Amino acid sequence: MKIYTLLISITLLLGLSKEAASQNVIRQSACSDPYILHQADSIKQELAKQGFLIVKEASMAMESEYEMPVIVPLTEGSWYQFVFIGDVTSKLYEVRMYDWDEKQVAYQKKQWGDVDGNVISYSYIPKLSEYHMMKPVQVNKGKKNLCGYVMLLKKVKQ
Repeated sequence: MKIYTLLISITLLLGLSKEAASQNVIRQSACSDPYILHQADSIKQELAKQGFLIVKEASMAMESEYEMPVIVPLTEGSWYQFVFIGDVTSKLYEVRMYDWDEKQVAYQKKQWGDVDGNVISYSYIPKLSEYHMMKPVQVNKGKKNLCGYVMLLKKVKQ
């Protein structure tokens, strides 16, 4: 009976330590910033007039100076528009995009003083159907936790 109790105790301890280790996993969480949501709505309306439809969009909690990878499947020859909106008080905004072979295929950088400084938007037409990774980052000296918003839109034939 003592051995049985000992085995159950060890099993429970191992299970608890695995659960504690899994707590260190970074999980993407949403955030809400009314100014960013208003900008996103305006941009979506303008791009819709140009024939773009939303494929994916998400708000995301970000940490200053840390990239937030976003992986998206793209189809060869399709015309995409990528949009990243950062916290309006951040001083620097960058987005890098990589193809499946980890080759950088797009790069945009904006600073606080630029017109629409907190919005990075660029077009891209992939040469192959494959996953791409977009890595937005923003730098803010006054805040550690920031809100960001990403959109992937696709041009539809009119």
